[in-house]
Amino acid sequence: AEALRGNEVLTTLVLCDHIGDEGATAIADALKGNEVLTSLDLRSNGMCGLDDRGRGTYSAAGITALAEALKVNAVLTTLKLDDNNIGDEGAKA
Repeated sequence: AEALRGNEVLTTLVLCDHIGDEGATAIADALKGNEVLTSLDLRSNGMCGLDDRGRGTYSAAGITALAEALKVNAVLTTLKLDDNNIGDEGAKA
């Protein structure tokens, strides 16, 4: 995530490897300072603490952090969040 913050070249990033809510929060922090990335694919990452079968402990911290980052980031135009069990609380963020 730290490399993403200073990135000046990468325009598309696909991370589909269960980064969890901590990983989503780290990506969100990096997005606040990124001025190049236009497409981010975070499908199937368990960003809210739940796996693809709904197992785990729900947390909206990661998705809320992403929502806050999007308020600041004016460059990102595509964000894919399929299969993350975002839930009602996460959707409100």
